[in-house]
Amino acid sequence: MNFQLEIWRQDSRDAPGHFETKHVEDVDPEASFLEMLDTLNEDLVAKGGRTVAFDSDCREGICGTCALTINGMPHGPNQVTTCQTYMRDFEDGSTITVEPFRNNAFPAVRDLAVDRSALDRIIQAGGYVSVTTGPQPDPNSQPVTPEVHQTVMDAAICIGCGACVAACPNGAAMLFTGAKVTHLNNLPQGQPERDERSRNMVLQMDEEGFGGCTNYGECARVCPQDIGIDVIGMLNREYRRSSRTKKKTHPKKMVAQ
Repeated sequence: MNFQLEIWRQDSRDAPGHFETKHVEDVDPEASFLEMLDTLNEDLVAKGGRTVAFDSDCREGICGTCALTINGMPHGPNQVTTCQTYMRDFEDGSTITVEPFRNNAFPAVRDLAVDRSALDRIIQAGGYVSVTTGPQPDPNSQPVTPEVHQTVMDAAICIGCGACVAACPNGAAMLFTGAKVTHLNNLPQGQPERDERSRNMVLQMDEEGFGGCTNYGECARVCPQDIGIDVIGMLNREYRRSSRTKKKTHPKKMVAQ
């Protein structure tokens, strides 16, 4: 298979970017999109050119690192991660536009790589359970109904890839934040910090510069983990609940050492 690639190129965070045309030939239809980019980079190195920078890690659809926008769609034409997008999904001889996730809170680093640490800071603001539980409790002492268990597991599978943010016309991070709050606030272990967690994560989300949700639903449509938009409703309810409790000072942003 042969393709023409229109790839976003940007030398650094502060440098202006532009599209460059590249051609790849004799691509295996079973190659993943990232493997195709690997082949392109090998060709660029052989010709003395600069390789295309992009993020990847597990390449198994687990980590969410491979954040690319392909033909205007986060991760590509299917509701999967970029590493699980295969060249057989594209028409032979077609032109493919490849660019990074676009959002004010995701500054470009180089080419197709962006800084998504804003999502990490939302987690640092409250996406955890810090209450000391002492000895390992008997699982039967804190029963969780099958319905709650399913809700928690459906939300916990969020991999934090940021596709929901890139797809949202407003650049909102409500699906990501809602998934984390839904996961922890429904567990018995998450109850002591429930209100503080909801409030602080929403405040941090706003501080990072993400947009507001107006229920377009694009976030859920592109989510590779198929997380439903109902977690946004859960986040709104939990935030309203937290506003009725005694307000606490929003913690300073934590920076990883």
